[in-house]
Amino acid sequence: MVQYHKNPKTKASGTGGKKRSTRDKVKAHYGGFFHRARIDKKEKEAAYTPRSTKGGNTKIAVKIVGFANVSTKGSAKVVKTKVLSVVESPNNRHYTREGLVTKGAVIETELGKCKVTSRPTQDGTVNAVLMQSKQ
Repeated sequence: MVQYHKNPKTKASGTGGKKRSTRDKVKAHYGGFFHRARIDKKEKEAAYTPRSTKGGNTKIAVKIVGFANVSTKGSAKVVKTKVLSVVESPNNRHYTREGLVTKGAVIETELGKCKVTSRPTQDGTVNAVLMQSKQ
């Protein structure tokens, strides 16, 4: 079910009378479904899904993650590398087992362990910072 982001005004007032909402639900308060950005080793390429947002704009969410833009600390160089697996996810421990990429997740790439700095389901790309390099 879609999330609804507005506080209900159905609590009692100080005198015992009931508060009621003055207007109905508005489409601007509805959130979206959770889009799962997954690492799929069987797929060769990344997959994207567009979705419409408020104001007639569109967002592109990643369905299948293939590559990540990895930057190293101390230099402005960014390298596109293949994502191998999800090592750890602070959002939910089950995301590691499922291979879901979220912001803050630690992923294993060809360069080494990286921490995801972007929101793949909002931005459409996976940007990461190199934490530990393979040597």
